[in-house]
Amino acid sequence: MSTNSSGGFTKEMARNIFYGGSLFFILVFVGLVFHSERVIPERSNNAALTEAVVRGKHVWETNQCIGCHSLLGEGAYFAPELGNVYQRRGGDASGGLFIKAWMKAQPTGTPGRRQMPNFNLTEQQLDDLVEFLKWTNGINTDKWPPNIEG
Repeated sequence: MSTNSSGGFTKEMARNIFYGGSLFFILVFVGLVFHSERVIPERSNNAALTEAVVRGKHVWETNQCIGCHSLLGEGAYFAPELGNVYQRRGGDASGGLFIKAWMKAQPTGTPGRRQMPNFNLTEQQLDDLVEFLKWTNGINTDKWPPNIEG
């Protein structure tokens, strides 16, 4: 190892810092990947996936709901977060009746209020969408959104 007569920073020191730092961050990355691979299956609500949930996700995607709403923090913020809408609008007590009635009643025509279009969904599509939102509500999001109203 060569030394600088003035006691300054050498190329060898810089190389050692680079390799040591790179190794440290690679180990941190591997640790985070291992942790995620272990925790995500426990939190994903995968056991509750049904054909109705899959069809509801298809309704969600084909009607571009994410263009206005956010779901678990992803999407647009024009309309409310829907990750917990099943819980906050009655959930199992109503069987999703509020959500279905709300979708059917749109647009409300209230002046000065953002209006959701009426997608003219069938009863089956509405039921499937409610099942998708119910499934989404069951994902362990570690208390996201931070408040009940999204």
